[in-house]
Amino acid sequence: MPASPTRLEREAAFHDRAFAERTRSAAGKFYAVTASSKGLYRELILRDCAGREVLEYGCGTGSHAFELAARGARVAGIDISPEGIAQARRRAAAEGLEDRLCLQVMDAEALEFPDQRFDLVCGSGILHHLDLERALAELCRVLKPGGRAVFFEPLGHNPLIALYRRLTPRLRSADEHPLRWGELQLIARHFARARFCFFHLSSLLAVPFRRLPGFGVLLGGLEALDRLLFRVPFLRKQAWIVVVELEGPV
Repeated sequence: MPASPTRLEREAAFHDRAFAERTRSAAGKFYAVTASSKGLYRELILRDCAGREVLEYGCGTGSHAFELAARGARVAGIDISPEGIAQARRRAAAEGLEDRLCLQVMDAEALEFPDQRFDLVCGSGILHHLDLERALAELCRVLKPGGRAVFFEPLGHNPLIALYRRLTPRLRSADEHPLRWGELQLIARHFARARFCFFHLSSLLAVPFRRLPGFGVLLGGLEALDRLLFRVPFLRKQAWIVVVELEGPV
């Protein structure tokens, strides 16, 4: 009897299929409300990026590696999916970024880079696929002493969001799980400074109206309400997305 696929093999197969068949496009409607969280993530990773050594986890064709490279960063992009890297290499060649952007199939839990290589490590929707203990050890190893890490991740406490996930299993891999509060605390313990910015609770109510006039006004009002709600520590756990900014690996 053939051996069962390992967790990494399952993840690679899932993401190969996702890149080839665009299987996650059905969830795109929910990302219509994420301009504020994505905007903060983008602002943090592009800040003073020219001339920096940057590592991006999860480097497919829709990643930020291309913009980082175009703005003067020297970027290493990795992904567990050979298909994702193949697509990213084609885009890099088409945009003339091959001299500033090195793309490799690699496991984020066993990085093939020397110690203290990078000024910045970033990734969107990646940490919740990983064994955090192993991934954090590698993250701290490859960051320079004053280096930063920035991540955009889903949280796992909101029961309605959890119900949607259970009802749509084909949109995610069998081994992933959204981050929980204890995992945020674990992440923070590996860095001298950690900041967590929470997004999207009441603003999720705007999703059904995303194609209607006035969507922006509605979304802006609900995001203002979210900012008030997230002043309450318990309600931060109910957010959909957290943007994680880390500095000074310990």
